[in-house]
Amino acid sequence: MGREDKATWKTNYFTKLVQLLEDYPKCFIVGADNVGSRQMQLIRMSVRGNAVVLMGKNTMMRKVIKGHLERNPALEKLLPHIKGNVGFVFTRGDLVEVRDKILENKVRAPARPGAIAPLSVIIPAQNTGLGPEKTSFFQALAIPTKISKGTIEIINDVHILKPGDKVGASEATLLNMLNISPFSYGLMIEQVYDSGTIFAPEILDIKPEDLREKFMSGVANLASVCLEIGYPTLASAPHSIANGFKNLLAVAAVTDVEFKEATTLKEFIKDPSKFASAAVTAAPAPVAETKAAAPAKEEKKEESESEDEDMGFGLFD
Repeated sequence: MGREDKATWKTNYFTKLVQLLEDYPKCFIVGADNVGSRQMQLIRMSVRGNAVVLMGKNTMMRKVIKGHLERNPALEKLLPHIKGNVGFVFTRGDLVEVRDKILENKVRAPARPGAIAPLSVIIPAQNTGLGPEKTSFFQALAIPTKISKGTIEIINDVHILKPGDKVGASEATLLNMLNISPFSYGLMIEQVYDSGTIFAPEILDIKPEDLREKFMSGVANLASVCLEIGYPTLASAPHSIANGFKNLLAVAAVTDVEFKEATTLKEFIKDPSKFASAAVTAAPAPVAETKAAAPAKEEKKEESESEDEDMGFGLFD
């Protein structure tokens, strides 16, 4: 009876995974290290309506995908990434929004012996509240301390773990004694699959403005190269036309050649004062304000001088 139940469970799992692969064009491959069943339940609830979370054994997932390659050969790109403790999050929605919901669900966790530190752990300078009998424990870890009011006080911040370090029994015990839970665990996005393409999750942080900026930078570089070697392209043609027009204006300026666009240039060469007067009349208000402000300053100066003179007579009188 047990074998039949297990076989039935496998059959249902295969059917469900095949159905998800057919129904959803996008999915995340997520790592689930240190994620408990309670936390997994909370993650499923948070993405409900936007995504479907499916975990399972790697051998079963590979078997289902290999059997489905005839219908969708692009799924073969998923196979190299099914290793370790991983699962799928299928979605039809916006990948960035679903990713953010997945990453929001993290829980604090204490440091356990043998675990790999995902980030730096620094113990801040503090009064630990521990009695002097624990001093030898801190000395074994080379942590500078002093006795303050009958308790152990850590003098300086201590960098106890670096990313990638293996947590030892002493470090784990110390962090637990200080009630420090330095790590947070949740589903980690490892790869993103979208309609036959698989890519790193960092790609989701690229905005349209970034793509536009990179594209325009490439167009500018292409135009510069084409102008330098004299090879016309769509990128360099506007610049070539503009440079040719400048050359035409230069020729018209020193010859009798006439055309509409050169008229203003020739007028400026003949009488620059016309354009100078136009520039001056364009902003008369600030000049008037300056002239109006000058007499006011002079009047104020005269008043202050007369006050000084009166004050002087008053003092000598």
